[in-house]
Amino acid sequence: MRVYLPATIATLRRLVEDGKFAPISGTGFALTPALRESYTSGDTEELEYAALLDAARASLRLIAAEDTDEKDPPRRVVISADVERATPRPDLDAAVVRVSGPVELTQIAAVHVDTAEAEAAVVAAAAVIDAADLGDDDAEFALGEAEDHELAWYAPQELPFLLELL
Repeated sequence: MRVYLPATIATLRRLVEDGKFAPISGTGFALTPALRESYTSGDTEELEYAALLDAARASLRLIAAEDTDEKDPPRRVVISADVERATPRPDLDAAVVRVSGPVELTQIAAVHVDTAEAEAAVVAAAAVIDAADLGDDDAEFALGEAEDHELAWYAPQELPFLLELL
């Protein structure tokens, strides 16, 4: 099953160093039956993109929780991986799944990362992500500003070069 795992640049560094990483609480996002049911239309590709965007939003939470002294730039990161087992968690949200165990570098299909142009919007959105979830219109606007930036696509073998350039 293809899963979309929220991450940060620091996560990518650990992934390259260790050859694997453990998603926080095993949480990921995927095209689940509940996600498919929540949309009146959309093909598989569109629904998988919706799961990826949910993971990108979750990445904002990880950025908000990071130490502000980190040397890594504040960019949303989503790791697309193919795992054998992922348990749907519709009690949390339609696209949420639980992945058991660490994800190996060999399971990763792609990595999606914000470009430098998105950094200011990402910082602003990470600061208000909880308020946006509670319905604050200004916070939702800030979140939309970050989500207007498309994530760049990288192949797993490009990660060392990407990290070197940051």
